[in-house]
Amino acid sequence: MGDRRRPRSDLPAATVERLPQYLRCVEQLPKSQLTISSQELARLSNLTAAGVRRDLSYLGTFGIRGLGYRVDDLVDRIRQVLGLTEARRVVVVGIGNLGSALANYTGFGKGGFRIVGLYDVDADKVDSTVGGIKVRHLSRLPDDARALTISVGIIATPFGAAQTVADLLVESGVSSILNFAPTVLQVPKGINLRYVDLATELRILGYYITPPRT
Repeated sequence: MGDRRRPRSDLPAATVERLPQYLRCVEQLPKSQLTISSQELARLSNLTAAGVRRDLSYLGTFGIRGLGYRVDDLVDRIRQVLGLTEARRVVVVGIGNLGSALANYTGFGKGGFRIVGLYDVDADKVDSTVGGIKVRHLSRLPDDARALTISVGIIATPFGAAQTVADLLVESGVSSILNFAPTVLQVPKGINLRYVDLATELRILGYYITPPRT
């Protein structure tokens, strides 16, 4: 079949959010498994087969009737669409407990991202080494970001400092931000902003584990 590839901008946001889940599932398959059906991928990702087929149809017609999708083709296509075919450089701002844990996490490299800079304003942390990377003062970020062509800035600061850091990242030319600080940020149009709010997620779980009132 021909490869009917659509522009990345055509992908629905919900599909983009599910693609990393599909990628993780197929990358964890046994090396001996060469194909995967939409039904199996749906089971592994806890979705419906129809939904999987709809999502993957945006990537082009590369499925094999009766067999499903070739695992290597599926991995390559998802990685290409997600922009993971080249290493993306990442900086972390705020090297407290969370920032240090992120700096030491080895999974970023496997996902196509490489932490190249750590920043803080605390004199006790600046010039220390975390995860093999020297922590630099936040004032060095603008020059470093331009020199290193940073793709993603991770904010792991207290909430009171997060907006200032976001502003600095934007001014430094960083167009994608992952915010761990428990606050809503204001960024210009065109900046890709994602949130990871652990406290909020726990509060949501609190609702579900609380017995209903009688």
